[in-house]
Amino acid sequence: MESTKLFLPFFTLSLLSGLGLARHHHHQHRHLQTSKLFVFGDSYVDTGNTSPSDPNYPKTPYGVTFPGHPDGRFSNGRVLTDYVARIIGLKSPIPYRVVEKEGVEGAKDGVNFAYGGTGVFKTGYDLPTMTTQIDFLQYLIANSTFTPQDINSSFALVSVSGNDYSYYLSTNGSIKGFVPLIVRVVKQIGVNLKRIHSLGVKKISITALGPLQCVPEITSSSDFKHCNSSLALLVDFHNLLLRQAVDKLNKETNDSPFFILDLHAAFLSIIQNKGDPQGSIKFETPLKPCCYGASPGYYCGSVDEDGQKKYVLCEDPNSAFFWDEVHPTQQGWIAALTFLISTMKQHV
Repeated sequence: MESTKLFLPFFTLSLLSGLGLARHHHHQHRHLQTSKLFVFGDSYVDTGNTSPSDPNYPKTPYGVTFPGHPDGRFSNGRVLTDYVARIIGLKSPIPYRVVEKEGVEGAKDGVNFAYGGTGVFKTGYDLPTMTTQIDFLQYLIANSTFTPQDINSSFALVSVSGNDYSYYLSTNGSIKGFVPLIVRVVKQIGVNLKRIHSLGVKKISITALGPLQCVPEITSSSDFKHCNSSLALLVDFHNLLLRQAVDKLNKETNDSPFFILDLHAAFLSIIQNKGDPQGSIKFETPLKPCCYGASPGYYCGSVDEDGQKKYVLCEDPNSAFFWDEVHPTQQGWIAALTFLISTMKQHV
């Protein structure tokens, strides 16, 4: 793995430069406008809020590419937050759980409030829901960690990648109850976005729900060959309601602060084309994850009672779009950013 570690930061920087993602390729006045990044949501954006004592903490081989060991990111390396920060000319913001230790200086690029495994509502983990995560920002404003100027020049990244839905299914929720749940989830997303804006944040992005019908957790039943078409309808319904909610919020405010980062279109295109549109990144078997359980009941990172590995790991994580049952690899996120960069540049 040593050669991968050495190669990736250089490769990543080269590709990001080509995309206009490297910091020095941006207009300086935009950097001055965006002074802080605040992140809310789940494991697609968590960079270290789940602690090693949490039951869902990503253990070895997570982090094998970057930083070389598990650090709380749910991938082999960097995740969406890291690249969004780079686009707007900031370092990845510190996780909320270290704010007290790091202080105001540590939070100069913002704070990441996201916790892997969480949802808009409770999802079975004793971790902060998105409502509570927004409470944390409100607390940091109240105790003057952030000034009104800090908040006014900040950008919020909000991720909802489907934990409310997977939790519902895990509790044997009926298909009949799925549609009302989607309505409730999207309605609460709207409430959350409005609240973040009311705290003074001027630009707020929300992720579209990715194609859950194509994640390895679902496609494993077809040996990672086929997506689930009935689940696709539910995902599409969520995204339709989300677009309507964001349009309504923008009509109610003067400066159209809300926009969608379309992970759904990005992921589907990568899966269908086996890579990014430029053809610079290839994934020969895009539905097959790099890391997965060796047998039913085991997952990426699983060990048995004797500490023996119970997972399969691919030779080169760069060759896979998905890292595990639901999360992209670092390379997968880079490929997705080739789609999202134009949306980001329009709004930030």
